[in-house]
Amino acid sequence: MFKIVKKIALAPQIKRIEVEAPEIAKKAKPGQFVILRVDEKGERFPLTIVDTDTENGTITLVFLEVGTSTKKLGLLNEGDYILDVVGPLGNPTEIKKYGVVCCIGGGVGVAALYPVVRAFKKVNNYVISIIGARTSSLLILEDEIRKYSDEIYITTDDGSKGYKGFTTDVLKKLLQEGKHIDLVYAVGPAIMMKVVADITRPYKIKTIVSLNPIMVDGTGMCGACRVRIGNEVKFACVDGPEFDAHLVDWNELLARLKMYREEEQLSLKLFEERMKMRGESK
Repeated sequence: MFKIVKKIALAPQIKRIEVEAPEIAKKAKPGQFVILRVDEKGERFPLTIVDTDTENGTITLVFLEVGTSTKKLGLLNEGDYILDVVGPLGNPTEIKKYGVVCCIGGGVGVAALYPVVRAFKKVNNYVISIIGARTSSLLILEDEIRKYSDEIYITTDDGSKGYKGFTTDVLKKLLQEGKHIDLVYAVGPAIMMKVVADITRPYKIKTIVSLNPIMVDGTGMCGACRVRIGNEVKFACVDGPEFDAHLVDWNELLARLKMYREEEQLSLKLFEERMKMRGESK
């Protein structure tokens, strides 16, 4: 059992929690994740470790309440317990001095970007951050990202803050203007990462993406998170979650992400109906 010691809302349906997990906090590195199970009937799902506090023995997680499991997690409050938290899992980000590093995050992926931005800056890279959301109210961790960025660009789909458009529009503009970049790192919606790869490929810029395929056990046993990298099948949980963006089979990944959409929608509908009945019975 893992106690939630702090919980705050970052934006509508986006929560940040601090969880007591001292062994994980001692070992976690940027880019790694945990697998959670809220209760005995819950599914297993991954969340990136956003921050750690070794002194207090806690890890920080950020999540969007989008499906049954994340909505269940969102219903827990400070002092409540999560049944299972396993980690740290996955390979950490390769942090070294590249020179100019452009870090791109979209939506809740900005939370996963934060520890990577911080780590790249701490080894003296020149860090350009591009973060975006659908609208300004959904933009998260701007101040935290800004603290470790030499340049920061904000985008919103509706133009309510920063540049109107997508993070990829800013990346394309910077490269067209002749901006020198040694490494691009991106995390967020799969389609955003695909477009990043398409933009950087002609420039032959090394591009790393943190993939988010369907994941169950997180140890390479179930095979649910398989992705095609070049001509090889890899498991994102043990071989990743980070891969060379130019080798990812994006069409296959996007198709696999849609495989259980109907089942996910049905699960959420039934969950919301049960919650509504419980509310009416009180």
